[in-house]
Order: sequence, then structure tokens, then C-alpha cells
Amino acid sequence: MKKRLDPVTQYATDVVEGRIVAGRLVVLACRRHLDDLTHQVEKGLVWKPEEAQRVIDFFAEVLCLPEETAAEETVDAETPVDGSPFILSPHQQFIDGSLMGWYTTAGYRRFRDAYDEEAKGSGKTPNGAGLMICLLVADGERGAQVYFAAVTKDQAKLSFADAEKMIHASPALRNVIRQTVNNFAVLETGSFLRAISSEKRGLDGKRVHGAHIDEEHEHPTNVVVSKMRRGTKGRRNALVLRTTNSGFDRTSICWHDHEYSRQVLEGAIVDESWFAYICGLDPCAKCLAAGKEFPQDDCPDCDDWRTEGPHWLKACPNLGRSVSWQYYRELVRQATGRPDAVSDLLRFNFCVWTQAVSRAISLPHWNACQAPPDDAALVWMPCFGGLDLGQSDDFSAWVRGWELEDGRLVVKCRFWLPESALLKYPDRPYAEWKRAGILTVMDGSTTDYGLIETTVEADCRADGVREVAYDKRFAEQMAQNLRGRGIQMIDTGQGFQLNEAIRHKLDLITEGKLCHGNNLILTYMAANYVLLTGRLGEKRPAKERAADKIDGQVALDMLIDRIIRTDASGPSVYEARGVLSF
Repeated sequence: MKKRLDPVTQYATDVVEGRIVAGRLVVLACRRHLDDLTHQVEKGLVWKPEEAQRVIDFFAEVLCLPEETAAEETVDAETPVDGSPFILSPHQQFIDGSLMGWYTTAGYRRFRDAYDEEAKGSGKTPNGAGLMICLLVADGERGAQVYFAAVTKDQAKLSFADAEKMIHASPALRNVIRQTVNNFAVLETGSFLRAISSEKRGLDGKRVHGAHIDEEHEHPTNVVVSKMRRGTKGRRNALVLRTTNSGFDRTSICWHDHEYSRQVLEGAIVDESWFAYICGLDPCAKCLAAGKEFPQDDCPDCDDWRTEGPHWLKACPNLGRSVSWQYYRELVRQATGRPDAVSDLLRFNFCVWTQAVSRAISLPHWNACQAPPDDAALVWMPCFGGLDLGQSDDFSAWVRGWELEDGRLVVKCRFWLPESALLKYPDRPYAEWKRAGILTVMDGSTTDYGLIETTVEADCRADGVREVAYDKRFAEQMAQNLRGRGIQMIDTGQGFQLNEAIRHKLDLITEGKLCHGNNLILTYMAANYVLLTGRLGEKRPAKERAADKIDGQVALDMLIDRIIRTDASGPSVYEARGVLSF
């Protein structure tokens, strides 16, 4: 009779023998486990399947997932609603069982560092939260300090919120764990679970038994990881778990950990205390031999994200469980023809590290936008403005937009640039734009704000501009001057606060409803326009990563932001009292 394998070894065997679809690096992780089983004595390792089974059972028998419809309402209720058992999927059993089941011959757990890179929706965050709860209440440790650690407190609280919901949904945990503000405590053992961040030296002086660092690709430095790792020095069974999507910054701590993990799995680095599980689509053998770690879109033999198939499971092993196939189909379909969506789709859903931020605007769509109507059609149409001022060697952009009844947006632009920029960048088309009369070049090396202020005021009066959106970093004084002369100036938040405006602009471009009149400068900036994406999928303009200037596009984003907010809040004050004249 064939011996029954433990869940960790069964998963590893099924992956290696091809019964479970998995990417190259997951296959290597599974081969590593099987090889370690064979050579554990000479490696000084001990496999304890009962310990692996213990954590798997802890999830199923103690942890509970909150009911989706009741989760938000019952967290603070006097009578919490019990959730459903947290049944780990096979790949989660492999991860958690490996972390808790491998020991050294000295009697300590083998893995002190773990790197888990999977697609969005694979259940990384709740699984990490569940592991931290296990370390808090079921690890036999007194004085265990367990943390959700991040750069900001808000980021750390996202994982803490998952743990909170699971604790409140579990009858067993509610009787053991005491909650105070931002803290879960087990009084019997003197242990606690908290959310902490690098703000105000919040990571210093910790004695870490467990730490979950979620979304490592968002960390700008190694501060959080380094301080959590140093805090484990006095704990014999400490674990620092990093979970993440793929990223794009190949100077980041996340890319360092990705590469270190890859080299551990490939055998280039021997580190018996480092666990790695890296999902992702695969390049073909030829591309891999040529040094291409990720699939190439122009290679017919590489895994193709655009074509549905079992290979999608390589990036998201929980596809069909925690996230549906239909959802992936919709994402792929929506990304077709939308360059701004492809980079995010590859990183978040197919575990492909992109080289950089992708260009956001499809130039074929941009060039296909409808021609603007005659000026007569703009009379009495609501008009808004966006003002983005520059300093030395930088553009200043003033964009007006008229929202038509059929949903089209007609835009007109003015641009200014100091003369020194033409000398500094002779290979750029600035001089050509000056000769064409679409760029005003100012003497010297600084921006003539007085000239711009006079022009903006004249345009606002001529066109009946309702509101002017501006960035207060450089335009606050001008805004005060214009307010004093009756112009409605609106301080407009930058960065991710422009998310809705950006999405609306991209929709207008895709639908051919942004009537930009083929302004050469605005079109040039459309070609350079790139976006960064935040944790929740929100977008912001990335001036720092653009190949050249995008100021006109940012001014356009700001005026669209005012249109959206005005539409949401009702009619403008001008519809009630008209435009004031002085």
C-alpha cells in the first residue's frame, strides 16, 4: 500500500510531476523541498510533518474568514457573527507547512525569512495575517511580539484589519485574545500583535517573534525589512514574512529580495534559512537561455498573458478559488488597446516585473480623437481651466476645457518656456514650436509669472471660465492675485488625488471624445505621459519618470478633476449668479 504523503510533500510532488500547473520558480521551490527530504541528515535539517499539519489545522479549526456581507457591520458588534473555516488552498498549505514544518537539528525552526510573490487576489495578505495570529496564540512562546510592519501606519493597518476580522469571526480566538486600540494581546503569555510603521521611529527597539511585511514592492528603502530582521536576533523561532506583487523598480529592496530568492531556488546561493515562493508566467527555454527572466510579448513560445489557458495559474495559483477566471478575462479584455493598463496588469496579475512605468496614452487613439467644433458651439458651455506653473527651464501650461452636452471635451492650450531651455535642450522641438507660434518663449532663465497671470485673467473673462484648478506649490501668489480680481481659483491636490480625473481622461481618449485639435505640444506631452500606480490601483502622473515634459497633460488632469467634482456636487455658483465683472 502506497504511503500517504503529508500535504506539503504531496503538493511538491504534484507540481514537480506536472499534475499541478506552476511556474518555473515554484517548480524549483518544490524540488528544493523534495531534495531536502532526501538529504536532510547531511544538511542538518529535520522535516516534521506533524508541525506542518498543525498550522494547516490551525487555519481550518481555529481561524475563521468573516462573512463578506456582515464583516464590516459585525467587527464592533456586541454579538459577533461567526465566520467560515479558513481552509488553506494547496499552495498555501505548501507555504505555511514549509515555514512551520522544517527544523534544524539544533531544534529551532529552519526558516527565519520568507519571500512570497504572487498575483493580486491569491490570498497573500489574509494568509500572512493568519500566520501572524498563529505565532501569537499557538506557537508556545511567552512574550511573543508579533507585528504588521510597513512604511506608513495606514499601510500596516490594512493587514491588521484582516487579522481583526478573522479574530472577531472566530469563537475560539475571541475567548483568548483581548483587543485594545491597535493591539491584540494574550494576557496568559504576555504576547501581543500590533501594526507599526517607520513613522516617528516606530520600528525601533522591537523584539520580533513574527513580522508580516505586506506589499514589499511599495517600500522605497530597506528600512522596514532591516529593522524587523534585526529585531529577531534574540528569538529562536522568529519569522519575517514578506508578501508582495511584482514591481518595476529594480533598485528597490523588493527586487533585491526577488533576485536573492531566485538565486536561492536556482542553487546559485545556499541559504537554508531563506524560504522563497515566486509565481509568474515563464519565458520559453530560448528566451530564458538568452537571459530573459520574464516572457516576451513578441515571442510565440513564451507564456502569453493575452491568451487564456492553464498557464495563468502560474501567476495566480488561487485562480478559480479566491479570484475568478471571469475576472481575469475581463482584465485582459480591458487592457487591450489601453497601454496604461498593460503594465499594471502584468505586474499585479501575471507577476511580470516591468522595466519601467509604461506610456499611458495610446497615440493611435489620441490621433483619432474628433476634431473640435467651431467656437460658436462653445458659447454657454461650461468651461474650466487647469494651470501648471514651472520654474527655470520648465514649461508652464494653461489649459481650458469645455464640456459639451454629448460628453465631448474640447481643450485649448497655451504654453510658456524660459529661453534658457531652448539652449539647454537644442535637440528638442522647442524652437520649432516657437516658430509655429504655439509656444511663448520668455527672456532669460526664469518664468515671467506676471505675463502668465495677465493672460490667464484675460482668457477667464473672455471664455467665462468657472473655476481654475492650480497646484499651490508654485502658483499660490498668482492664485491670490486672481482671486482678488474675481477669478475662482481652486487649490487642487496632486498625485493620487487626480486618480479619477486620469481615468476619465483616458476613457475620453479611448472613445475619441477628447477634442484637442492636434496641438503639437500637448500631443508631444501625451507621448511622454506616464503613470505610477498605488496599492489600491489608483494612478498619478509620474513627472519624475517621464522621458520629457508632461506639464500640459497634468494641467488637463487638473481641469478634468474640477469638472468631475462640480458634476458630483451640483451646479456651479455661476449658474445662479453669473460671472462677476470688474
